[in-house]
Amino acid sequence: MDAWVIGMMIFISTLLGAFGLFALIWGLKTGQFDDTHKFLDGARFDGEEELRDAVMMDEKKKELERRRKDKRIMPN
Repeated sequence: MDAWVIGMMIFISTLLGAFGLFALIWGLKTGQFDDTHKFLDGARFDGEEELRDAVMMDEKKKELERRRKDKRIMPN
């Protein structure tokens, strides 16, 4: 191989590495990796039935919160 081919390969690989490092640092600073519930729930509820149960539990929690909020708004 010629020296310019090796130089071009080194330049491109360094550029791609720098781009990957920049993307990782940007992701860490902006909180792209802070969603721990997504990963934990994905491992815990990996079956279709477990996912349905998790969605139903989440909907029940939202309904209870909505009811509590409605009770606080309405005077006794």
